[in-house]
Amino acid sequence: MSLPDWWYGVLGFSPWVAIVYTLITTHITIVSVTVYLHRFSAHRALELHPGLQHFFRFWLWLTTGMVTVEWTAIHRKHHVTTETDDDPHSPRIHGLRAILFRGTEFYRAGATADTIDSYGKGTPSDWLEKNVYSRFLFTGIVTVLIVDIALFGTIGIVVFGVQMLWIPFFAAGVINGVGHYWGYRNFECPDAATNIVPWGILIGGEELHNNHHTYPNSAKLSVRPWEFDLGWLWIRCFQSLGLATPLYTGPVVEKVDGKNQIDMDTTWAVLNDRFEVMARYAEAVVGPLVEEEYRRADRATRQILKRAKSILCREETLIQESERLRIEHIVDNIPVLATIYEMRVELQAVWSKRGGGGEELLTAFREWCSNAEATGIQALGDFVEELKSYSIPTIAATTS
Repeated sequence: MSLPDWWYGVLGFSPWVAIVYTLITTHITIVSVTVYLHRFSAHRALELHPGLQHFFRFWLWLTTGMVTVEWTAIHRKHHVTTETDDDPHSPRIHGLRAILFRGTEFYRAGATADTIDSYGKGTPSDWLEKNVYSRFLFTGIVTVLIVDIALFGTIGIVVFGVQMLWIPFFAAGVINGVGHYWGYRNFECPDAATNIVPWGILIGGEELHNNHHTYPNSAKLSVRPWEFDLGWLWIRCFQSLGLATPLYTGPVVEKVDGKNQIDMDTTWAVLNDRFEVMARYAEAVVGPLVEEEYRRADRATRQILKRAKSILCREETLIQESERLRIEHIVDNIPVLATIYEMRVELQAVWSKRGGGGEELLTAFREWCSNAEATGIQALGDFVEELKSYSIPTIAATTS
């Protein structure tokens, strides 16, 4: 018995066409969120051609019903209040399950008048925004439902369901939930943000959430050679067409061969690149010395030294009580690791001097370097020599 003619829609498309259509439309929605809402509207990491801006606004109205000013305001507030009771969607506060499966509820609850007024500056307020996109939130979504059913018949209902769930689950749920709960960290930024996977494809690069929270104004979310940011690929494509201009892609510093003096340029370069500097400290100083101590330790001490590198370099606010006890045991029993741990804490404290002016920062940084060299630890001495080569480029490129 043959299926009714309306099963495949008015044009008789097969289920395979429906699958391709679903993948393409959901991907356009992801690009709209990551390039337009996130990197452009919330962080101003790039400029976009007005025509492209409007295409993204129109597409998001059709496929999500999201209002630019609300999404932008909530996201900006998230960065200001991350992992606190005021964070609109922190899994550390509300629980991973709640954010993962009810992410859009937290967005709706967070879109208060105070939040929009405080964090929604610089978003569209033209006639279309006021009289169409913000006023008729569900008209676009209903339009998509009608089109889906017309194209694919009954299968169109499934297509529509996938389109409507894609952003609430993957963006509002996975990124805001899993992205603050599980994954790896390139940088010890002052919150729990993680990179879920190193290849940002499914959610347009948003998977690289730790990188983003470290450099929130960067148009490019990948920082390591093995990482891939699909959103950045789209930005470069738009740039080649004259539709986008990246404004910032992370700290711009250079290392000058033969430079061995700590001057103001060195200090500002190291400060600007401090998260990468601390990551380098973990790799070049802490890691090798922990491995060396592990090789010579007895069985009991080796148990304590497992994962010691990550624990000794962890952001202070993320250290659990059991890990703090391990740190205390390491510091009390292994002098060389106690020294590099204390030096790391002191280097972290140097960054706080930036509010006191350049001279105070320069003095504090020089004192730290002098103390590090005085320890006689080879890895620390080599690290200081590397820092001395840092400088601010004469002409800082805006893209990479």
